[in-house]
Amino acid sequence: MGHKKDNDKLRTERQLDRLKWETAKELGLEDDLANAGDELTVREAGKIGGNMVRKLVKAGEKALAEEGDRKARLNLQDDL
Repeated sequence: MGHKKDNDKLRTERQLDRLKWETAKELGLEDDLANAGDELTVREAGKIGGNMVRKLVKAGEKALAEEGDRKARLNLQDDL
Protein backbone atom coordinates (compact mmCIF):
# COMPACT_ATOMS: atom_id res chain seq x y z
CA MET A 1 0.00 0.00 0.00
CA GLY A 2 1.20 3.52 -0.72
CA HIS A 3 2.26 5.99 1.93
CA LYS A 4 -0.81 8.21 1.33
CA LYS A 5 -3.17 5.25 1.67
CA ASP A 6 -1.48 4.25 4.92
CA ASN A 7 -1.91 7.79 6.27
CA ASP A 8 -5.56 7.92 5.17
CA LYS A 9 -6.24 4.58 6.85
CA LEU A 10 -4.59 5.69 10.10
CA ARG A 11 -6.50 8.98 10.04
CA THR A 12 -9.79 7.13 9.54
CA GLU A 13 -8.99 4.71 12.37
CA ARG A 14 -8.18 7.61 14.70
CA GLN A 15 -11.41 9.38 13.76
CA LEU A 16 -13.46 6.23 14.42
CA ASP A 17 -11.67 5.66 17.72
CA ARG A 18 -12.39 9.26 18.74
CA LEU A 19 -16.06 8.76 17.78
CA LYS A 20 -16.17 5.54 19.82
CA TRP A 21 -14.86 7.28 22.94
CA GLU A 22 -17.14 10.28 22.44
CA THR A 23 -20.15 7.98 22.07
CA ALA A 24 -19.17 5.88 25.09
CA LYS A 25 -18.87 9.06 27.16
CA GLU A 26 -22.32 10.26 26.06
CA LEU A 27 -23.80 6.89 27.05
CA GLY A 28 -22.03 6.83 30.41
CA LEU A 29 -19.91 3.87 29.30
CA GLU A 30 -16.54 5.62 29.14
CA ASP A 31 -15.30 3.97 32.34
CA ASP A 32 -16.46 0.56 31.10
CA LEU A 33 -14.61 1.09 27.82
CA ALA A 34 -11.46 2.28 29.60
CA ASN A 35 -11.47 -0.55 32.15
CA ALA A 36 -12.65 -3.40 29.96
CA GLY A 37 -10.71 -2.63 26.81
CA ASP A 38 -11.71 -5.39 24.45
CA GLU A 39 -13.86 -7.13 27.06
CA LEU A 40 -17.03 -5.06 26.87
CA THR A 41 -20.31 -6.89 27.21
CA VAL A 42 -22.21 -7.49 24.01
CA ARG A 43 -24.85 -5.05 25.21
CA GLU A 44 -22.30 -2.30 25.89
CA ALA A 45 -20.52 -2.83 22.58
CA GLY A 46 -23.88 -2.85 20.77
CA LYS A 47 -24.96 0.40 22.40
CA ILE A 48 -21.73 2.12 21.45
CA GLY A 49 -21.65 0.67 17.93
CA GLY A 50 -25.31 1.38 17.24
CA ASN A 51 -24.99 4.98 18.32
CA MET A 52 -21.81 5.38 16.27
CA VAL A 53 -23.67 4.15 13.19
CA ARG A 54 -26.51 6.62 13.84
CA LYS A 55 -24.00 9.47 14.09
CA LEU A 56 -22.20 8.39 10.91
CA VAL A 57 -25.48 8.13 8.98
CA LYS A 58 -26.58 11.54 10.24
CA ALA A 59 -23.22 13.06 9.22
CA GLY A 60 -23.50 11.44 5.79
CA GLU A 61 -27.03 12.74 5.29
CA LYS A 62 -25.91 16.22 6.30
CA ALA A 63 -22.98 16.10 3.88
CA LEU A 64 -25.26 14.97 1.04
CA ALA A 65 -27.77 17.73 1.80
CA GLU A 66 -25.00 20.35 1.88
CA GLU A 67 -23.61 19.07 -1.41
CA GLY A 68 -27.09 19.20 -2.95
CA ASP A 69 -27.56 22.77 -1.72
CA ARG A 70 -24.16 23.74 -3.10
CA LYS A 71 -24.97 22.27 -6.51
CA ALA A 72 -28.37 23.96 -6.54
CA ARG A 73 -26.75 27.34 -5.82
CA LEU A 74 -24.23 26.78 -8.62
CA ASN A 75 -27.04 25.88 -11.03
CA LEU A 76 -28.92 29.05 -10.08
CA GLN A 77 -25.81 31.12 -10.73
CA ASP A 78 -25.39 29.47 -14.13
CA ASP A 79 -28.99 30.36 -15.01
CA LEU A 80 -28.45 34.04 -14.25
